[in-house]
Amino acid sequence: MKPLVSAWSTINQETHGITFRIQVSVKELLDTDVLLKLLFHLPVNYPSILPDISVSSDQLTRAQCMDVKDKLLEQAKKHLSEPMVHELVLWIQQHLKYIIRQSAAVYSEKKTLSRGASTEDGIWMLFLHLDHMRAKAKYVKTVEKWASDLRLTGRLMFMGKIILILLQGDRSNIKEYLILQKTSKVDVDSSGRKCKEKMISILCETKVQSQHTRFQMFEVKDYSTLDELQKEFEAAGLTTLFSEFVPPLLK
Repeated sequence: MKPLVSAWSTINQETHGITFRIQVSVKELLDTDVLLKLLFHLPVNYPSILPDISVSSDQLTRAQCMDVKDKLLEQAKKHLSEPMVHELVLWIQQHLKYIIRQSAAVYSEKKTLSRGASTEDGIWMLFLHLDHMRAKAKYVKTVEKWASDLRLTGRLMFMGKIILILLQGDRSNIKEYLILQKTSKVDVDSSGRKCKEKMISILCETKVQSQHTRFQMFEVKDYSTLDELQKEFEAAGLTTLFSEFVPPLLK
């Protein structure tokens, strides 16, 4: 394994501290290259105060990135009151492989323990209304990725200015989707800056009933008329859901 710091740059230096972006490339890890993108914000009183750390990687899952962040913060506490960024970078290069393995083992155990609960909870359905999408292509791609990662099926529906998301899946995954939807920067504001979704309405969150048709996949669909949209709901046994929530959106 040949660890490598591929980039180290100061991206912001103000009165409230300094922010570093560091890219760490770890070779021959799990038969692939892992590029870690680390963001360190050093407050004014650093190193007497721990730095804020953000971790991202295209090769790791969101949960794995959170595990890496937690481990780095644990290590940072051991170096309190002394410069630590360089030590933390060296440490993660040496220990990333073990963190990933441990993360995978914990995830597997949690999935095993949750199977009973998931079976008890059954399949749930979430029905959302979005006010708008400014960066539509990016937004749609993000929703598709979340649905795929969380094994959710359903529809992202466009009809005129109406935007609806209908999801089906395990209740825990439905809740995880909602967290992502509310906390991630999925769109842009009127100035073109990335922003979180603040204009989302939860129309319905309920257990899927026997008369409801299970969607087999997640699809993005456009409808030219309200009648066409209504037929989609009728085919899924969701006529009541449509009648209760969709017509009021047209007013």
